[in-house]
Amino acid sequence: MTTTLVTGATRGLGKETARQLVAAGHAVWIGARDLDTGRAVAESIGARAVQLDVTDDASVAAAFAQLEAEGGLDVLVNNAGIGKVALNGPEALEVFDTNAVGIVRTTEAALPLLRRSANPVIVNISSALGSFAANHDPEKPASQYQAIVYGASKAAVSMLTVQYARAVPEVHVVAVEPGYTATEFGGVENPHGRPVEVSAATVAAAAAAGPDGPTGVFLEDGAPLGW
Repeated sequence: MTTTLVTGATRGLGKETARQLVAAGHAVWIGARDLDTGRAVAESIGARAVQLDVTDDASVAAAFAQLEAEGGLDVLVNNAGIGKVALNGPEALEVFDTNAVGIVRTTEAALPLLRRSANPVIVNISSALGSFAANHDPEKPASQYQAIVYGASKAAVSMLTVQYARAVPEVHVVAVEPGYTATEFGGVENPHGRPVEVSAATVAAAAAAGPDGPTGVFLEDGAPLGW
Protein backbone atom coordinates (compact mmCIF):
# COMPACT_ATOMS: atom_id res chain seq x y z
CA MET A 1 0.00 0.00 0.00
CA THR A 2 1.26 3.48 -0.88
CA THR A 3 1.79 5.72 2.14
CA THR A 4 1.12 9.38 1.50
CA LEU A 5 1.46 12.54 3.59
CA VAL A 6 -0.56 15.64 2.71
CA THR A 7 0.51 18.78 4.53
CA GLY A 8 -2.02 21.43 5.50
CA ALA A 9 -4.81 18.91 5.06
CA THR A 10 -7.45 19.83 7.65
CA ARG A 11 -9.63 21.73 5.17
CA GLY A 12 -10.11 22.73 1.56
CA LEU A 13 -7.90 21.31 -1.16
CA GLY A 14 -5.65 19.37 1.21
CA LYS A 15 -8.51 17.63 2.97
CA GLU A 16 -10.23 16.69 -0.28
CA THR A 17 -6.95 15.48 -1.82
CA ALA A 18 -6.41 13.30 1.24
CA ARG A 19 -9.96 11.95 1.01
CA GLN A 20 -9.55 11.04 -2.66
CA LEU A 21 -6.23 9.32 -2.03
CA VAL A 22 -7.78 7.28 0.79
CA ALA A 23 -10.52 6.26 -1.64
CA ALA A 24 -7.82 5.27 -4.14
CA GLY A 25 -6.25 2.91 -1.62
CA HIS A 26 -3.47 5.01 -0.15
CA ALA A 27 -2.61 4.95 3.53
CA VAL A 28 -2.86 8.68 4.14
CA TRP A 29 -1.39 10.87 6.84
CA ILE A 30 -2.87 14.32 7.37
CA GLY A 31 -0.36 16.93 8.45
CA ALA A 32 -2.02 19.40 10.82
CA ARG A 33 -0.70 22.25 12.95
CA ASP A 34 -3.37 21.41 15.55
CA LEU A 35 -3.32 17.69 16.23
CA ASP A 36 -6.84 17.51 17.68
CA THR A 37 -8.26 19.10 14.53
CA GLY A 38 -6.14 16.79 12.41
CA ARG A 39 -7.38 13.72 14.23
CA ALA A 40 -11.01 14.73 13.80
CA VAL A 41 -10.55 15.30 10.06
CA ALA A 42 -8.51 12.12 9.66
CA GLU A 43 -11.16 10.04 11.40
CA SER A 44 -13.85 11.45 9.12
CA ILE A 45 -12.06 10.30 5.94
CA GLY A 46 -10.23 7.16 7.08
CA ALA A 47 -6.78 8.70 7.39
CA ARG A 48 -4.30 9.23 10.24
CA ALA A 49 -3.04 12.53 11.63
CA VAL A 50 0.40 13.80 12.56
CA GLN A 51 1.25 17.16 14.13
CA LEU A 52 3.09 19.13 11.48
CA ASP A 53 3.79 22.85 11.20
CA VAL A 54 5.87 23.42 8.07
CA THR A 55 7.33 26.63 9.56
CA ASP A 56 8.71 24.82 12.62
CA ASP A 57 11.88 22.75 12.22
CA ALA A 58 11.26 20.73 15.38
CA SER A 59 7.69 19.95 14.35
CA VAL A 60 8.82 18.79 10.91
CA ALA A 61 11.57 16.61 12.35
CA ALA A 62 9.20 15.00 14.85
CA ALA A 63 6.54 14.36 12.22
CA PHE A 64 8.89 12.53 9.88
CA ALA A 65 10.42 10.60 12.75
CA GLN A 66 6.91 9.37 13.53
CA LEU A 67 6.28 8.41 9.91
CA GLU A 68 9.58 6.52 9.82
CA ALA A 69 8.65 4.65 12.98
CA GLU A 70 5.25 3.81 11.51
CA GLY A 71 6.65 2.29 8.32
CA GLY A 72 7.93 5.05 6.02
CA LEU A 73 6.64 7.22 3.19
CA ASP A 74 6.10 6.92 -0.56
CA VAL A 75 4.41 10.20 -1.52
CA LEU A 76 4.69 13.72 -0.12
CA VAL A 77 2.09 16.31 -1.11
CA ASN A 78 3.35 19.76 -0.15
CA ASN A 79 -0.03 21.44 0.10
CA ALA A 80 0.37 23.74 3.12
CA GLY A 81 0.30 27.38 2.12
CA ILE A 82 -0.97 30.82 3.02
CA GLY A 83 -2.09 33.86 1.05
CA LYS A 84 -1.78 37.43 2.31
CA VAL A 85 -1.68 40.86 0.76
CA ALA A 86 1.80 40.93 2.32
CA LEU A 87 3.14 44.30 1.27
CA ASN A 88 5.38 44.64 4.29
CA GLY A 89 8.49 42.75 5.31
CA PRO A 90 7.14 40.61 8.16
CA GLU A 91 4.11 39.39 6.21
CA ALA A 92 6.20 38.74 3.10
CA LEU A 93 8.60 36.66 5.18
CA GLU A 94 5.67 34.73 6.65
CA VAL A 95 4.32 33.90 3.17
CA PHE A 96 7.71 32.76 1.89
CA ASP A 97 8.44 30.82 5.08
CA THR A 98 5.23 28.83 4.69
CA ASN A 99 4.90 28.54 0.92
CA ALA A 100 8.53 28.06 -0.14
CA VAL A 101 10.85 27.44 2.80
CA GLY A 102 8.24 25.08 4.24
CA ILE A 103 8.69 22.90 1.16
CA VAL A 104 12.44 22.79 1.74
CA ARG A 105 11.89 21.74 5.35
CA THR A 106 9.45 18.96 4.56
CA THR A 107 11.26 17.75 1.46
CA GLU A 108 14.63 17.51 3.17
CA ALA A 109 13.04 15.63 6.08
CA ALA A 110 11.14 13.33 3.71
CA LEU A 111 13.98 12.42 1.35
CA PRO A 112 15.59 9.74 3.55
CA LEU A 113 12.22 7.98 3.70
CA LEU A 114 11.35 8.52 0.04
CA ARG A 115 14.68 7.09 -1.10
CA ARG A 116 13.65 3.78 0.47
CA SER A 117 10.39 3.72 -1.51
CA ALA A 118 10.00 1.86 -4.79
CA ASN A 119 7.82 4.65 -6.21
CA PRO A 120 8.68 7.96 -4.52
CA VAL A 121 6.75 11.07 -5.54
CA ILE A 122 6.68 14.68 -4.37
CA VAL A 123 3.81 16.93 -5.44
CA ASN A 124 4.24 20.64 -4.80
CA ILE A 125 1.13 22.80 -4.91
CA SER A 126 2.09 25.82 -6.98
CA SER A 127 -0.05 28.35 -8.83
CA ALA A 128 -0.41 29.95 -12.22
CA LEU A 129 0.05 33.21 -10.31
CA GLY A 130 3.70 32.15 -10.01
CA SER A 131 4.02 31.24 -13.70
CA PHE A 132 5.77 33.77 -15.92
CA ALA A 133 4.04 32.21 -18.93
CA ALA A 134 0.55 32.51 -17.43
CA ASN A 135 1.21 36.03 -16.17
CA HIS A 136 2.05 37.13 -19.71
CA ASP A 137 -0.80 35.29 -21.43
CA PRO A 138 -3.92 37.49 -21.70
CA GLU A 139 -6.03 34.34 -22.03
CA LYS A 140 -4.96 33.21 -18.55
CA PRO A 141 -6.72 34.62 -15.46
CA ALA A 142 -3.33 34.97 -13.75
CA SER A 143 -2.47 37.80 -16.15
CA GLN A 144 -5.32 39.89 -14.74
CA TYR A 145 -4.68 39.38 -11.03
CA GLN A 146 -2.26 41.10 -8.66
CA ALA A 147 -0.55 38.77 -6.20
CA ILE A 148 2.81 40.38 -5.61
CA VAL A 149 4.28 38.31 -2.79
CA TYR A 150 2.04 35.24 -3.10
CA GLY A 151 2.85 34.96 -6.81
CA ALA A 152 6.56 35.37 -6.10
CA SER A 153 6.39 32.65 -3.44
CA LYS A 154 4.75 30.28 -5.91
CA ALA A 155 7.37 31.08 -8.54
CA ALA A 156 9.86 29.92 -5.90
CA VAL A 157 7.85 26.70 -5.47
CA SER A 158 8.15 26.06 -9.19
CA MET A 159 11.92 26.56 -9.14
CA LEU A 160 12.21 24.29 -6.10
CA THR A 161 10.39 21.65 -8.15
CA VAL A 162 12.84 21.95 -11.03
CA GLN A 163 15.87 21.91 -8.78
CA TYR A 164 14.76 18.96 -6.64
CA ALA A 165 13.86 16.97 -9.76
CA ARG A 166 17.40 17.55 -11.02
CA ALA A 167 19.12 16.98 -7.68
CA VAL A 168 17.16 13.86 -6.71
CA PRO A 169 16.38 12.05 -9.99
CA GLU A 170 15.27 8.90 -8.19
CA VAL A 171 12.25 10.82 -6.87
CA HIS A 172 9.52 12.10 -9.19
CA VAL A 173 8.91 15.77 -8.35
CA VAL A 174 6.09 17.77 -9.94
CA ALA A 175 4.39 21.11 -9.38
CA VAL A 176 0.62 21.33 -9.78
CA GLU A 177 -1.65 24.29 -10.43
CA PRO A 178 -4.89 23.02 -8.87
CA GLY A 179 -7.11 25.65 -10.48
CA TYR A 180 -9.29 28.47 -9.18
CA THR A 181 -11.20 26.60 -6.50
CA ALA A 182 -14.14 27.21 -4.18
CA THR A 183 -12.41 26.76 -0.80
CA GLU A 184 -11.80 28.77 2.34
CA PHE A 185 -8.19 29.45 1.34
CA GLY A 186 -7.18 32.82 2.70
CA GLY A 187 -9.97 32.71 5.27
CA VAL A 188 -12.77 33.81 2.92
CA GLU A 189 -15.24 31.46 1.26
CA ASN A 190 -14.83 31.67 -2.50
CA PRO A 191 -18.13 30.97 -4.27
CA HIS A 192 -16.80 31.56 -7.77
CA GLY A 193 -14.22 28.80 -8.14
CA ARG A 194 -14.76 25.30 -9.41
CA PRO A 195 -15.67 22.50 -7.01
CA VAL A 196 -12.85 21.43 -4.72
CA GLU A 197 -13.43 17.81 -5.79
CA VAL A 198 -12.37 18.72 -9.34
CA SER A 199 -9.21 20.53 -8.32
CA ALA A 200 -8.22 17.90 -5.78
CA ALA A 201 -8.56 15.20 -8.43
CA THR A 202 -5.70 16.80 -10.39
CA VAL A 203 -3.48 16.75 -7.30
CA ALA A 204 -4.46 13.20 -6.41
CA ALA A 205 -3.70 12.05 -9.96
CA ALA A 206 -0.19 13.51 -9.77
CA ALA A 207 0.33 11.90 -6.36
CA ALA A 208 -0.79 8.51 -7.68
CA ALA A 209 1.20 8.62 -10.93
CA GLY A 210 4.03 6.51 -9.53
CA PRO A 211 7.03 5.57 -11.68
CA ASP A 212 5.19 6.23 -14.92
CA GLY A 213 4.48 9.85 -14.02
CA PRO A 214 6.47 12.87 -15.23
CA THR A 215 9.12 14.65 -13.20
CA GLY A 216 10.39 18.20 -13.16
CA VAL A 217 7.21 19.55 -14.75
CA PHE A 218 4.45 22.04 -13.93
CA LEU A 219 0.98 20.58 -14.51
CA GLU A 220 -2.46 22.13 -14.88
CA ASP A 221 -5.30 19.62 -15.22
CA GLY A 222 -2.76 16.98 -16.20
CA ALA A 223 -1.20 19.02 -19.01
CA PRO A 224 2.05 21.04 -18.94
CA LEU A 225 1.79 24.69 -17.89
CA GLY A 226 4.56 27.05 -18.92
CA TRP A 227 6.96 28.12 -16.20
